[in-house]
Amino acid sequence: MLRSYFGKLTLRVASPHLYGLSSAHLVEYCGFLLETETAVAFEKMRIAAAKDGITLEICSAFRDFERQQHIWNAKASGKRVLLDSDSKPVDINEKTPEQIIALILLWSALPGTSRHHWGTDIDVFDSNAISKDKLQLVPQEYASNGPCHQLYIWLVQNAQQFGFYFPFQQGLSGVSPEPWHLSYLPVSTGFLNSFDTQTLRKILQDSSVLYKESLFNNLEGLAQEYVFRVAPAPL
Repeated sequence: MLRSYFGKLTLRVASPHLYGLSSAHLVEYCGFLLETETAVAFEKMRIAAAKDGITLEICSAFRDFERQQHIWNAKASGKRVLLDSDSKPVDINEKTPEQIIALILLWSALPGTSRHHWGTDIDVFDSNAISKDKLQLVPQEYASNGPCHQLYIWLVQNAQQFGFYFPFQQGLSGVSPEPWHLSYLPVSTGFLNSFDTQTLRKILQDSSVLYKESLFNNLEGLAQEYVFRVAPAPL
């Protein structure tokens, strides 16, 4: 077991890379940290996309536990806007902790559960169609008439041959559909199979994540819905 550090939290856990506590398995790629095989596969896919007029770029890759905790707490405290399933802002002032948690989980992972912790999962866009600073990562940008629609169509047709697929799809995942989120299946499958909810509980117990009591009341159910329930691997 390895000792992992984030913020003031110090724990000894098995496989710390599964929970965002270690980046030792990652390599630098164009300013991002990626799992080694994922980086190689993405570069091949990027070159192929360029030949078809698509400027495929990453806008988000590895995020550690501390960064995910910052996102979670900002949303849980109302400092960052929460969106409903239609990407519309929601007023949380009269919401219960359980309702707020459900809203956060539509679009953001609980710290320790994000697939971005693994370095196998990336958010992508077409930089020839929209600049990164204008990108919002909402479904409309990847739908018909959206700036990244052609990219999405290209990925649907071609991503699988490079080992990538969309883990968050309509009706097939707990997380809302994300047409920008790709996962490198040959490695992420093993990471998912190794994920342990009891280890997650220990990590969260010593963290500063908001609404821990409500989370612990149904952590196994939340993990089943938002970690393990993803779209099946393509045939």
